[in-house]
Amino acid sequence: MKRFSLPLILSIALLSFLLPSSNAQKKGKTRPITTPQLMAGLVKPQFVALKTALEKGPIEDADWKAVAMHAALLNESSYIMMADSRCPDKPWESGCKQMKSGSEVVLKHIAAKDAAAVLEAFAGIQAACKTCHTEHKYKKKK
Repeated sequence: MKRFSLPLILSIALLSFLLPSSNAQKKGKTRPITTPQLMAGLVKPQFVALKTALEKGPIEDADWKAVAMHAALLNESSYIMMADSRCPDKPWESGCKQMKSGSEVVLKHIAAKDAAAVLEAFAGIQAACKTCHTEHKYKKKK
């Protein structure tokens, strides 16, 4: 009986290590920032600032620079969230790709100072957040 127990335990341990996890990575392999810190310190503040600027109405000439910075930092976050083996699965990867492409479209419209197009393109950034959060944030709360 003991002979079968050790191989069974080792097999279960190996399978649990190899099977993909449905939970978001807590942090990368070598960098100290955790995923919650990344979201709270970079992604959420830039998302909220960009959304607030777009919703408040006409963007003044002086505000375009700040709006561009928020969108550019969201774009950069799409790279950071994939770096350092942080990506645990396809929904995470898909959300990051959507964030990259969505923020690139937003930045293109910002360069043209087309506020209506920027606001419309912002939906791509929102969709990126939803893609990943549906799998990793909202399921976790249930």
